[in-house]
Amino acid sequence: MPLSPYTCVLWDVDGTIADASAGILPRLRQVFASYGLGEPDAEELALWIGPPMFESFQQRAGMDAAQAEDAVARYRALAAADGYAASVAIYPGVPEVLRAVQTAGIPQSTASTKPENQVRAILEHYGLIDGFTAISGARTGTAGMTDGKAFVIGRALERLGAAGADTSRPVLIGDRHHDIDGAAAYGIPVIFAEWGFGDPDEASGADFRAADAAALQSLLLG
Repeated sequence: MPLSPYTCVLWDVDGTIADASAGILPRLRQVFASYGLGEPDAEELALWIGPPMFESFQQRAGMDAAQAEDAVARYRALAAADGYAASVAIYPGVPEVLRAVQTAGIPQSTASTKPENQVRAILEHYGLIDGFTAISGARTGTAGMTDGKAFVIGRALERLGAAGADTSRPVLIGDRHHDIDGAAAYGIPVIFAEWGFGDPDEASGADFRAADAAALQSLLLG
């Protein structure tokens, strides 16, 4: 059995397990158009993938909280109409890493600011959900619009603990600085997934970097 320095593994989803950009970016364009806003370029749009959209609509589109809440609701309605697993691809090698960690007996949970029902839909669609002891994402409805990375990490740890998992040495796998900042609230080390959407500079606070799934598996299982 491989030896691991970690007792549980927390996974971000967008940019780490799944590439949902083919669905996210057109839906964002539709929301911008519904407000009569100019369409950001592709480089700017990529910065929206990963952080909570409620936050991004305020910081990047200049909306107030009420407008951002309405914009997120419009976006989620489009996602529901499309189907949550539509236009989503799983990154190469990641399913094998999930299975290897599961085989090693290490509990896993998602820790995503994507709404929890969307996370479940994607994992179920691709037959990956059985590898997880717990699922943690943002709450549905207006309550979940302000759920940040630290919140979903806290829920992941609580749910893993309730399932009997040892949460004394967790690790988070993510691709944005929000993952690093959220993990820091709990003193959790971060493995930065270089295949995701984060700028390389965002990895500066991570403990390790993984160039691909094989490198990630080595870091997790030794």
